[in-house]
Amino acid sequence: MEPADPHFEALLIYLRESRSFDFTGYKRSSLTRRVNRRMSQVGVDDYQDYLDYLQVHPDEFTALFNTILINLTGFFRDTEAWDFLRDEVLGNLVAAKPADSVIRVWTAGCASGEEAYTLAMTLAEILGPEAFRDRVKIYATDVDEEQLNEARQATYGEREMKAVPPQLVDRYFEPVGQRYTFRQDLRRSVIFGRNDLVQDAPISRLDLLTCRNTLMYFNTETQARILGRFHFALADQGVLFLGKAEMLLSHGNLFTPIDLKRRVFRRVPRPAPVPGTIFTDPPQPSPTPTTGLDRLRNEAFAASPPAQLVLTSDGLVALPNRQLEKLFGVTSRDIGRPFRDLDLSYRPVELRSYIEQAQVERRTLRVTEVEFRRGNETTNLEVQISPLSDGSGSLLGVNLVFHDVTAARQLQEDLEHANQQLEAAYEELQSTVEELETTNEELHSTVEELETTNEELQSTNEELETMNEELQSTNDELQSINDQLRINTSKLDEANGFLEAVLTSLRAGVAVVDENLRIRMWNRRAEDLWGLRSSEAVGQHFLNLDIGLPFETLRTPLRAALASGGESGEVIVDAVNRRGRAVVVRVACTPLAIRDGVIAGGAIIAMETEDGTLPNASDTDADEHRRGRLPAS
Repeated sequence: MEPADPHFEALLIYLRESRSFDFTGYKRSSLTRRVNRRMSQVGVDDYQDYLDYLQVHPDEFTALFNTILINLTGFFRDTEAWDFLRDEVLGNLVAAKPADSVIRVWTAGCASGEEAYTLAMTLAEILGPEAFRDRVKIYATDVDEEQLNEARQATYGEREMKAVPPQLVDRYFEPVGQRYTFRQDLRRSVIFGRNDLVQDAPISRLDLLTCRNTLMYFNTETQARILGRFHFALADQGVLFLGKAEMLLSHGNLFTPIDLKRRVFRRVPRPAPVPGTIFTDPPQPSPTPTTGLDRLRNEAFAASPPAQLVLTSDGLVALPNRQLEKLFGVTSRDIGRPFRDLDLSYRPVELRSYIEQAQVERRTLRVTEVEFRRGNETTNLEVQISPLSDGSGSLLGVNLVFHDVTAARQLQEDLEHANQQLEAAYEELQSTVEELETTNEELHSTVEELETTNEELQSTNEELETMNEELQSTNDELQSINDQLRINTSKLDEANGFLEAVLTSLRAGVAVVDENLRIRMWNRRAEDLWGLRSSEAVGQHFLNLDIGLPFETLRTPLRAALASGGESGEVIVDAVNRRGRAVVVRVACTPLAIRDGVIAGGAIIAMETEDGTLPNASDTDADEHRRGRLPAS
């Protein structure tokens, strides 16, 4: 066994003194493993640091207790054991009780209550619901308040209900949404409360006590103390139902197995005090004259293996044998001496009081555990003191027999030692079994946590799959929209190219303005006529352009074209082209319309010289050179 860590023990003492949770009786192997697990979750490596952490973070106590207390239970856990309890134990227990008596049951370490409600269903099946309500009281206790609150709700999900037979689900549970609630009328017979098996007083006068897979968390001393309280709590013939990891191999004085395989035990009644056994001897024959038979009898007495001494009724030495002489040095020369004058009367044990008691009570007494030392040798003796009477009952004397029980005592010590070793082996085996069961339950708890995590991950994966499909659908829609935009863009480019070709092919210069006379389009012919590029003209106010048109003359047709009626107009004006030559220009203003004659707001201004001529290419290039827009050749 590893030595106890003083820092860990200090942590346990702090928990006991600050929160009244006494974990000092728990097995250190599983307890340290659970505490270390919680410490790793909060990122603390040392017990002293964790104690400081608890002092600073009071909420950590709850998380620590939930980690230490493994609340693993279920309906009809170990079905075979429950079937035996129902068929072989509870039926007989109910039959042995008076018809109107109360049946008291205690389920210790009930966790979330499944075991308590399993007992309720089992007893209700035997008694019937009405008798169950009248006669049964089930006390369910635990140290974990959160688990007790959950048990009081009596509501369980489909996962917990899988172990309950369907016919019992129909009879004893009511569906509420996706969960099941135990019947309210029967629920009143199940009483939940907090009870610490180590510190609190037990519930008494019980007919049945169940404590399944709870004792295995405690060390041997604490288990013995709890079992003593269980023995006190149970009535005579009361039944103890344990978990499969708990065998009670070393507590046969408290409980005897009804079925060891299924861990069902019956309380052993306390032994009643019994009076001392009275030994009597047959009356001795009347004295007769000495014959050959008498000499034979005397010789047989003298040669008998145990040391013997016969005293008269008044306490005088009457007859010692050879073994007495060899052992204590009392010889035939001491015949007639008062026994009280011999060393044997008080050494190795005070015999005079026992002799007087035997004479008064007229019964055989035994003085045990007598050690007689001679040098380095020790002899273990048992002294038998028998009163001697005649046929009429008159006291004749006392016979002392010194039985040498050294060998028997040695055998008894060897047997006790062997029993202690066997008990220690049983306890070690029991501890190993409980440790394995504890580890198994921890693994089971971990598996359940992993299953829950796996279900959450599966749910998350399904959500991600759904999101992925939605994104894929959205991507497909965007791709379709993109393809449509590409087609529309291509068509728009074609339309713009076509419009550009049309406008370029016109001999007139064309400008398109909006309702505010801002230029939106300026074609190539307008560039050639006025020497102003499209990039310079677009966005400018038409009437603010620095070109050779008389804008005052054009205001009237422009207002008519932009008016709500949208009338077209045409004027002929004298103007100056980009080369400074005087020209006659025909200017036509037409409202800008879209479909079905709806005015869009704006106007088209067509400008054409009266002779229909435009500057040639060489003139255009020369003009560009002058403006510095083309490089010199």
